[in-house]
Amino acid sequence: MNISAVFSALLVSIMAAVLWKHVKLLDQFYVIEEELELTRQSQELSQVRIDYQAALQALVEDGTRMVCSGRMHTDRVCRFESLCYSTEAEEFVFFHSNASIMLPNLGPRRFQPALLDLSSVDDHNTQYFNFIELPAAALKFMPKPVFVPDVALIMNRFNPDNLMHVFHDDLLPIFYTIQQFPDLDFESRLFFMEGWNEGLHFELYKFMSNKQPLLKEQLKTLGRLLCFTKSYVGLSKITTWYQYGFVQPQGPKANILVSGNEIRHFAKFMMGKLNITLDQNAAEAYIVLFSRSMNRLIVNEAELLLALAQEFQMKTITVSLEDHSFSDIVRLLSNATMLVSMHGAQLVTSLFLPKGAVVVELFPYGINPEHYTPYKTLSTLPGMELQYVAWQNTEEENTITYPDRPWEQGGIVHLETKEQERIKKSKEVPRHLCCRNPEWLFRIYQDTKVNISSLIQVIKSTVKKKLGLRRQKWTQGLYPGKVRESKCQASAQGTSEAKLFVSWQIPWNLKFLKVRDVKYEVWIQEQGENSYMPYILSQQNYTFSENIKPFTTYLVWIRCIFNKTLLGPFAEVLVCST
Repeated sequence: MNISAVFSALLVSIMAAVLWKHVKLLDQFYVIEEELELTRQSQELSQVRIDYQAALQALVEDGTRMVCSGRMHTDRVCRFESLCYSTEAEEFVFFHSNASIMLPNLGPRRFQPALLDLSSVDDHNTQYFNFIELPAAALKFMPKPVFVPDVALIMNRFNPDNLMHVFHDDLLPIFYTIQQFPDLDFESRLFFMEGWNEGLHFELYKFMSNKQPLLKEQLKTLGRLLCFTKSYVGLSKITTWYQYGFVQPQGPKANILVSGNEIRHFAKFMMGKLNITLDQNAAEAYIVLFSRSMNRLIVNEAELLLALAQEFQMKTITVSLEDHSFSDIVRLLSNATMLVSMHGAQLVTSLFLPKGAVVVELFPYGINPEHYTPYKTLSTLPGMELQYVAWQNTEEENTITYPDRPWEQGGIVHLETKEQERIKKSKEVPRHLCCRNPEWLFRIYQDTKVNISSLIQVIKSTVKKKLGLRRQKWTQGLYPGKVRESKCQASAQGTSEAKLFVSWQIPWNLKFLKVRDVKYEVWIQEQGENSYMPYILSQQNYTFSENIKPFTTYLVWIRCIFNKTLLGPFAEVLVCST
């Protein structure tokens, strides 16, 4: 063998060994760095900010105390003092003493099905919270407690890898849960108990607290028995607007309690955390197109970008979650005139769009836009003031399907041949429950060639306000107060031609508001009857004669209506006799 070849071979072997050692050292470095971070967090929690002996004595003598708000497990958030957690048993522990408090004290009903939901997702059986009960005397046989001095918010993240779930299920509920309770603030610490790792968007969760959030797995490094001196368990659901179809097909929640005002307040907070300043003087209008790189692709994306730019005479910009930082995406959206995107979690970023902007959601073939409306619901919340457009591919030749992929990516080869053929021939996915419907997965993961002329026509026919005027002043809908000084008087009392004269003064807040359309609704009901006669009037007095009978007592209700849709409260009922 040539001596140089031998040396070359030796050199390669030595280099390979050195590189391997370097890789192993890097791995060890990252492991050590992670351990140091956990140690730092452990030390931070165990800093002497509380008197340990006093805390232990309080736990033994006073036990655990719990007071909850909410009537059902689906709307309950509980405040605890001295709630403990066994990292070995992975159970929360309520220690009973003579001074313990448990409100509500549900007895066995606590397990039907749970005390509360740890997530903001309603009544999902993977999100239930309960605790086991022990006498405080059992502490002498248990590991030495480690006391957590921070006020804790204990919860589950629902799906930390999906941006829609991150915002809708976690971040917004965390933000407004903190607003709801006086001793929760951004110095409180978040504890995520669902068992997930950090996930793709962990940096966003860090904005919710000035302290590092802790995962369930990390708690084992802190001690065998953790006791939270003060904690809140569960999340407020008042900001959620959508249900995902676990019990009935997905759709808007039946009773939405949040408006665009609260969503935009949260968006402003997030932009502050991302160091984004809203450019009120940005002159150039532009369109943002969300690009997807893995599935649900727009196959003629470049052609679509050019067509949108030419049609609306605006610059077009593409962004993607894979290629752009989240702060860059939000910065672009905060001044955009239009957002165009295939249906998907990335559309939750529309909450950062300015008022008046257009949200264009594209749906693949066979997917009915009316059946999947999380982003339409968000866009049309009162106060969001976004213009929403849905476009669906109705041409089967413009879709690309992937039947051979794994089932979770829309593949159907695992199904019987007859079922595969039925799905391929189907024109529309029927309404269904979450989350493994094969027909839904097959269609939602299609790629689409967008019929550009069809899309532009839908945008132009749906958008009512001129594009580029998003910086006009928008008025928040303010409701009227009660009408004042309402009174009634019967004319020609006791005759066969009875009449009822009713008058009132404007609501007190009307004189401070610029309202174009003011109307008054009057209900007149004969006492003892179930039905009433409704009237809509423009003036502040009226003489009623139709269906008014002599020698009869009437109940009269009056309220004000602003701009046809903002209904004020009824004033106190008038009792009028003819």
